[in-house]
Amino acid sequence: MHTILLYARLVRYGFRKHATYVAAALAGAFTNSVFGILRAYVLIALWQARPGLAGYDVLDAVTFCFITQAFIGPMQLFGGGLTIPERIRSGDIALDLVRPASLQLCSLAEDLGRAGYLFVVRGLPPTILGALLFGITAPDNAGAFLVSFTLGVVVSFGWRYLVALSVCWLLDDRGTLAVSLVLTTFFSGMMLPLGIFPGFLGDLAAALPWAAMVQIPMDVYLGKTDVWQALGVQVLWVAVMLGLGALGTRLIRHRVVIQGG
Repeated sequence: MHTILLYARLVRYGFRKHATYVAAALAGAFTNSVFGILRAYVLIALWQARPGLAGYDVLDAVTFCFITQAFIGPMQLFGGGLTIPERIRSGDIALDLVRPASLQLCSLAEDLGRAGYLFVVRGLPPTILGALLFGITAPDNAGAFLVSFTLGVVVSFGWRYLVALSVCWLLDDRGTLAVSLVLTTFFSGMMLPLGIFPGFLGDLAAALPWAAMVQIPMDVYLGKTDVWQALGVQVLWVAVMLGLGALGTRLIRHRVVIQGG
């Protein structure tokens, strides 16, 4: 019970911590909205030239554009969002590893609070603007979409947590962040729906964890997939990512002990 309360407080802490940076969140919302408009015109031109591409119509494509723009902040699709790399470089990670609570679960709880705040402040403005300027569809199943969105946030955290832990061996995370940015942008569906990718590339992209961050929640939103199957795939990737994160945490604890931490 005390552990559950601790994680609940950390969710609240993550929300309040990021609520202090209102100007930064609003600036991010403005940027996402502007790029959303630019993306929308590109996608409209593409779908007018190729009607029914990837099983979407023009309205679906515009909806995809603005909802995925709203995903950027909460899911931290461009990487980062965790303080672990700085704490590894400073050595403070040794204190985190000896605390009775799980480093991974504490980080997840705080990240969920961050995502909740950015969903409201940075995610809703692009959605509202897209609805006003272009018109977007409502979610096919709002409850299922919220569950899928939350699972996408957890998968995103799991990937970013692994990237953050890599600093224990690499010391500098700029290279891994750059690789992560390319993989997430290309294979999540953030750039274009994965259904556009041809043949084997499309099948591969749909099977990778990044699809669980953007493409699967969007398919649930638009009613383009079986809900239970989609959620099952996301739950599988949540389990895989958190399992790898737990293993990575054990490895860095072993490494800190060897180094005299």
